[in-house]
Amino acid sequence: MKIKVTGRKMTVSDALRSYVEEKIGSSLKVFNITPMNVEVVLRMEKNPANPKPAVAEVTLVTKGHIIRTEEAEEDMYAAIDVAAAKTERQLRKYKTKVIDRRQAGKKLGEVLPSEELVPPLDEHLANLDDDGHIVRVKEIDLEALSEEEALLQIDLLGHDFFVYNDNNTGAVNVIYRRKDGSYGLLKQRLETLEDEL
Repeated sequence: MKIKVTGRKMTVSDALRSYVEEKIGSSLKVFNITPMNVEVVLRMEKNPANPKPAVAEVTLVTKGHIIRTEEAEEDMYAAIDVAAAKTERQLRKYKTKVIDRRQAGKKLGEVLPSEELVPPLDEHLANLDDDGHIVRVKEIDLEALSEEEALLQIDLLGHDFFVYNDNNTGAVNVIYRRKDGSYGLLKQRLETLEDEL
């Protein structure tokens, strides 16, 4: 497995690259599956008021799922350590929720969406002003999932929300994490002929 290491507005030294490959590589040994694409992006925030300017982002794509972690610390080596530990926890969660379910009798295709439905990792960034305007634009393909699969995906991504197509109705749904740790679901209202009459 190859780990792609890049720096965003910073140069990644050979020592830092080796450290990433060692730490992230050892966290991936929990779950050795192919194909698995791993991308690590390192960046230093320029805001002097930020007490944790070093940021390490780890993105894994495997069998139709994306697992993403992002951690910030005082120095880059500490950020890599924390990101590696969180990635290992996410992989363990993935293994118990998805792989163990397969062993319980479901076929892998019933649990995981097709690899063609995985949104691309490339993000289209738009650098606008700092007055609260949109600073990042990301284009996605909506996946056809069940509510259970969407819950799994929001956990693996670590996001506060996840947008998907309901595999029964085809409607656009948004699942989101509430402040108390529970989840909410926004469903698209389906207009029927009766509603229009």
